[in-house]
Amino acid sequence: MKTKENISDKIGLKEAISIGIGGMVGGGIFAVLGLAVALAKGGTPMSFLIAGIIALITSYSYVKLSLRYPDRGGTVKFINQGFGVGVFSGGINNLLWISYIIMLALYASAFGSYTPNLFQLTNNSTLDAHLYASGIIVLATAINYYSIAVVGKIESYAVIIKLVILLSFVGFGVYGLFGNPHLEQLSSKHWESPFKLLTAGMVIFVAYEGFELIANAAPDIVNPKKNIPKAYYGSVIFVIFLYVIIAAITVGSLDFSVIATAEDYVLAEAAKPMLGKLGFTIITIAALISTFSAINASLYGGSKVNYEIAEDDELPKEFTRKLWNQPIGLFITAIATLVLVNTLELESISTAGSVGFLLIFAVVNFTGFKLSKDINGKKSIPLLGAIFCFLAMIALLVQHFTTSRGDVYIALGIIVFCFVLEFIYKKTEVKSSL
Repeated sequence: MKTKENISDKIGLKEAISIGIGGMVGGGIFAVLGLAVALAKGGTPMSFLIAGIIALITSYSYVKLSLRYPDRGGTVKFINQGFGVGVFSGGINNLLWISYIIMLALYASAFGSYTPNLFQLTNNSTLDAHLYASGIIVLATAINYYSIAVVGKIESYAVIIKLVILLSFVGFGVYGLFGNPHLEQLSSKHWESPFKLLTAGMVIFVAYEGFELIANAAPDIVNPKKNIPKAYYGSVIFVIFLYVIIAAITVGSLDFSVIATAEDYVLAEAAKPMLGKLGFTIITIAALISTFSAINASLYGGSKVNYEIAEDDELPKEFTRKLWNQPIGLFITAIATLVLVNTLELESISTAGSVGFLLIFAVVNFTGFKLSKDINGKKSIPLLGAIFCFLAMIALLVQHFTTSRGDVYIALGIIVFCFVLEFIYKKTEVKSSL
């Protein structure tokens, strides 16, 4: 018989869906929307749809794996279950941790771009953006060290605030599109080629990756057989619709030249035709709240991933130690984020993050295919997901190799680093045991 205490510790369907939506609608949409329009032009809504479909297919593997192997380690545990603890699984799990750091840098970069607009600093320098980005990382790190409970409260309030503001933006935006002279920009003649639409969708794929956080909460979800599938599919489908509509409103409200000028804070600029300066300010505040809460949550999540990997003996046991009553991975994650946000451009960060998560999701999908009998799932859907994720990652790398080779080298360098790190650790571990 369940007691009131353990019932209260459980997560209901609404809370589970909120975890998925909150994970996706973090800082990603504010950070990458302008970048998406620069790449896809009038086809931006289609690019968001393509990315969303790949996320939805991947969520099938997460549903089946979460039901069969509910564990707070989430993705880390799934990969270890599929491939065993070794160099390959360790390398992919290291990539997951590094991808958290990349996402943190993306959110911080967006925060740094939006903040000057709140204070009317229209001529802000790159130095200003870096100072704001670095400052918010330091503040969020301090909050994580002070109290994890505070992190949870910030996230719960932020999810409500940003959804209310974004849904209001959608409501006013759809109404404001009628008669807007820029609505014609959504026509197919302003779309880029199908290949560019695909690669634009993959650059912004980071805006969808947060649904995997549901996996970490799977052990605590009440009536899991019913609620886990609803949480994954419900949150992903909701966010697909939200992103596609937001992209359509943005492209239909602003001239492409204006979008290019305001690329780093384009969502706030898109609110101007509807609500003037007030709308611009409200969306800017929403962006700051969203990116701040996403940084808070991702710092906590990144340190947990690092701890889980070390516990599974895929990183040195030193990573399970604590510094100021928190896993040492929290401090390392924060320092690495500061380095990334102050050395890489937004597009480089977004590309590296998308490549990382596409590879991780390809491996999770392949795990779903490999363990289809154990998880009572179909083979076709995970296999399709693995192929889509892998081919999308290759397409993204090929496209960027012709336009920005540096981004490709950075993304591939991070992947190689993760596997080399694991290989060296395993070699050292074997020698020390002899």
